[in-house]
Order: sequence, then structure tokens, then C-alpha cells
Amino acid sequence: MRKAIAFAAAIIMAGTVLTACGSSEVSSETAGSAGAVSSVSQSGERVAKDNADMQTEDKTMPTRRPMEGGTKINMYFGDTVIPGVLNDSETAKALIAKLPYTQSVSRYSHDFCGVTEELPYSEDDVHYGWLNGDIDYATNAPYFTILFEDEESSEQYGHQVNIGVMTCPLKNISDLDGNYEVRIELAE
Repeated sequence: MRKAIAFAAAIIMAGTVLTACGSSEVSSETAGSAGAVSSVSQSGERVAKDNADMQTEDKTMPTRRPMEGGTKINMYFGDTVIPGVLNDSETAKALIAKLPYTQSVSRYSHDFCGVTEELPYSEDDVHYGWLNGDIDYATNAPYFTILFEDEESSEQYGHQVNIGVMTCPLKNISDLDGNYEVRIELAE
């Protein structure tokens, strides 16, 4: 009986981890990077685009502009290098202090995501949704995630803290598939 209960608990936990980072199906309607909320506009919660420095002209590039003076990083997905810039949030600073750092991630419908070490964050930085190209920390798991599509329907997902943004075409990461041990290093 105990084995059956333990097995059922393991199945539930595995399902939670898989749905928390995004669906392996190409649907933005499934559970994603951090817990669903039915109507953000009615809740009055902060969203990713609030006070964001955005570009909307080139849909092939990340929507958020990198922070001037931010910390430049490279994320190594095997032979593919995804450059980015981390901001000056409490969470980003905690990650920077760990660099170089290796993070396990898997491909889902709109992101690469993986359970990570808990990082500190300010409640003022927590919001719903993301902008394409964002590097986020999800506070409810905790998850490290790099989001590359579905920003238009992302405000249903909460518990996000933006810690930076990719600085290359979105296609460079969206063309990748599978699981990676991503090495994150300061860029030279």
C-alpha cells in the first residue's frame, strides 16, 4: 500500500514539474511557466510589460531591450551560445554571484525551463506574464526559464521575476529542442 501511495505521489510530482515549465505541446492554453490565473486584467496585478523598455518593430528579436550597464552573460546550450544581459534585480544579483553556473533545462512550448536553487526576490519585482526573450525566475517552484514565444497570452501565468533578456534572435533558441545542462558564464 505504501509503495502504491509513493508511486502515485511521484507521478503527481512529475506532472507538476512538467506542467509548471510549459507544455510539450505547442499550445499556449496549457499550464505554463508558473501557475495560471484566469484574468490578470481584473486582478490588477503587475504584468511584464509594466514599465518595460520595449521594442516592437522587429518580432524576430526579444521584445524587452536589455538594461544599459547590465551584466552580460553567455548561456551555452551545447555548441549554441545564447547571449543575454542580466538586470540589477536582487534575484539577478544572486544568480550573478553564482556564476559560472550550470542549470538543467528542458524545452517546452514557449520556453526552456528547469527547477533551480531558490533565489531571493523582492515582492515588488513579481509579475504576471513575460515578454519574448525574457530570462525569468519563477518564485512558485523555483524555476529558471528563458521564454521565447507566446507573450501575447502570457499574462495568465504568475509568479515571474524578470532577471534579464536574451540579446540574439529568438530563433536561435526556439530552434533548439530537448534537454540541456546550460552553462551560464559572464561574457568577456
